[in-house]
Amino acid sequence: MANMNIENVVASTSLGQELDLNAIEIALDGAEYNPQQFPGLVYRLKDPKTATLLFRSGKVVCTGAKSLDDVKVAIGKVAKDLEKANIHISIEPNIEVQNIVASSDLEQEINLNTVAITLGLEKVEYEPEQFPGLVYRLDDPKVVVLLFGSGKMVCTGAKVPGDVVRAVDKIAAELRAAGLMM
Repeated sequence: MANMNIENVVASTSLGQELDLNAIEIALDGAEYNPQQFPGLVYRLKDPKTATLLFRSGKVVCTGAKSLDDVKVAIGKVAKDLEKANIHISIEPNIEVQNIVASSDLEQEINLNTVAITLGLEKVEYEPEQFPGLVYRLDDPKVVVLLFGSGKMVCTGAKVPGDVVRAVDKIAAELRAAGLMM
């Protein structure tokens, strides 16, 4: 199995109440709210290094985390900081992963022209004049993998880390079966 690194976990939740984003911006150090540019308030944490977007509806999106645990810690810290700012959260946030982006490396070069023909054009997009990577859409797990000639891959659309592992293993097995990889 190839090595895999989670680069970004995007998750969302709801705090179950409307938020006064102007009051939150004043109360929280480092909060940025410019409704002319973006409808949400951006609140960055240094540890774990994340950006949390808070919306007036109470919806919260956390991005930049390297794991689901980091997401939970970040949203917990944001909730505590809101409490300190006299904004009381009455529910336990139910966190839902929207997207996991991970990188991997097959540790050998791959001929993308051959891969595009072998894997079948119905699941593959490869236009090297437009973008140097091959876009491969898998049905199970339902993810998109960008495969580069260097053997490096980026997987996006996963909901759990196991989906990334399955996708990488599946692609490596398909490439080996087609004689395109050691």
